[in-house]
Amino acid sequence: MITYHPDTNTLIEFAANSLSPAQSVVVATHLEACEVCQQRLVELECVGGALFENSKPCDVDPSVFDTVLAKLDEVEEAPAANDANASDLAWTVKQVRQGNLDGLNWRKVTKTLRVADLGAIDGAAEFSLYHIAEGGSIPLHNHSGMETTLVLQGGFSDESGTYHAGDFITREAGEEHSPTAIAGGDCICLAVLESPLRFTRWHHRLLSPLLQLRAG
Repeated sequence: MITYHPDTNTLIEFAANSLSPAQSVVVATHLEACEVCQQRLVELECVGGALFENSKPCDVDPSVFDTVLAKLDEVEEAPAANDANASDLAWTVKQVRQGNLDGLNWRKVTKTLRVADLGAIDGAAEFSLYHIAEGGSIPLHNHSGMETTLVLQGGFSDESGTYHAGDFITREAGEEHSPTAIAGGDCICLAVLESPLRFTRWHHRLLSPLLQLRAG
């Protein structure tokens, strides 16, 4: 069961096509699995962008859901930072959304952590998949920018809670956490970072360059 969702403002921006391409991909991927947010998006479009919490429910033709789902496919059309990368990134995003992850270029960071860089995209310093082996963790770290994470498979826990497949999590700049894959299988997450993560303990700081996938 999905417990964590994009907030209302994020859905309003998605409906208005004003999110960055990176954020749009993550929201669209969440929406494909979340009927609750599909309904919220329909309601928001019905009331013309008014805040969902302050609006009254309205009757919606079932065909409107088709329009919402069609919007998810629009995200694949032009997600890249430049035209040269657009077709490759669109293909990669489609593979991620369909769960076809084995063909991606995974990079081993630690014994329990692999990262696949998904390519350059507007709105993100890093747009990647994180694969944490069952029981493994990412060392304690923080960010100088926002981090948005969508759990695709398995689940993880950190200092703020426990998250499962479909959950949409946002961490603000300065927040610290150490995600650990929960029992039951490996955890795979789609992550958008406004800036590279920074390990807070000195003996883990040597890992930081390994996660700055497009630095330089």
